Amino acid sequence: MSHAAAAALGAIAGATIFVGLPVGRIRGLSRAVQGSLNAIATGVLVFLLWDILSHASAPVETGLAALRRGDRSFVGLVVIFGVGLGIGLLLLVYFNGRLFGRTKQAPPAPPKTLAMMIATGLGLHNLSEGLAIGQSAATGAVAFAVILVIGFALHNITEGFGIAAPLALDTTMPSWGFLLTAGLIGGGPTFVGTVVGYAFTSIYIYVLFLALAAGALLYVINEMFHIGRRVNTPA
Repeated sequence: MSHAAAAALGAIAGATIFVGLPVGRIRGLSRAVQGSLNAIATGVLVFLLWDILSHASAPVETGLAALRRGDRSFVGLVVIFGVGLGIGLLLLVYFNGRLFGRTKQAPPAPPKTLAMMIATGLGLHNLSEGLAIGQSAATGAVAFAVILVIGFALHNITEGFGIAAPLALDTTMPSWGFLLTAGLIGGGPTFVGTVVGYAFTSIYIYVLFLALAAGALLYVINEMFHIGRRVNTPA
């Protein structure tokens, strides 16, 4: 498979994130429906977190098995995983606290801010997915690459909903430009990862971006729970 064909597959896999984004422009929802949307979106993010951690831990487990044969890659993978997880979490803590002046006692992040945080975390995740597509295509595993594209494309539809759900709780309707930006941040890295993965292969980079995504989603999920408590509290 050529580099251009692989890049096209990566673009298709990332573009499906736009399917779920229009949900963010729905208005006039009752508190019960808002709570349900938030709960579903939180569930999607929890599943994605589990999926990310599963994929990130696989190379670490392989490295542990190889350690018995004298391969030292396990140590590096563990360090990268731990550092990536911490940076992914702390960057959003800094971003939300320093740039928006929020404290522990402050209300949850504004819906648009939260949506962009989710898009950022998912973008890091999708970069690693793109790396997997590109690496598979580059090694000649075309059938496997196509299967990955189909799976990731379906996966990204739910990710688009995860980004849009907080926006449905906002009093101000997001513009199409905002949704386009969020979609590019969340889905664009799939294309970028495919292009890079076709030309360059590194298990360390793969684990790093998965760990960054996991750390970011940990923070976002906590914010989603905060919103859920607020929505489900009687007015």
